[in-house]
This record gives sequence, structure tokens and C-alpha cells, in this order.
Amino acid sequence: NSPPHYGTGVIECIDYIEDFLTKEEYIGYLRGNIAKYLHRWRYKNGIEDLEKIKHYIDLLIELEDNHGNK
Repeated sequence: NSPPHYGTGVIECIDYIEDFLTKEEYIGYLRGNIAKYLHRWRYKNGIEDLEKIKHYIDLLIELEDNHGNK
């Protein structure tokens, strides 16, 4: 899920955010986005918001898997 406007620099926006936040802050960022899209999917963008939830959950799973937390 990489819209063109997030990749105009040297790195993608999500990678930049992950880089400057602590692990716990980044987890909070991911959880906040999951909560936002979960709250609004029925009222705003439907399936598109459900796909965004899946994307952020996949990032969270990858983060936890890479740090040995299962």
C-alpha cells in the first residue's frame, strides 16, 4: 500500500515515521491507525478502510515477528 505521494522522497513516509519513533511509539502509531480505520470503515470508505486496517496489522505483525515477540 504505497500511494505515490508517500514515496516522493528518498524513503517512504512510513519508514521515516518508524525510524524516528521508539518501538513503543511506533506500535502506538500503528494501533492508532488501526483504531481510526476500524471506527470509520462503515461510514466513510468501506472496503478501502478495511484494507488499510489489514495493512497496519501486517506492519504490526512484521514488527513483532522481527523482534522475536510471538
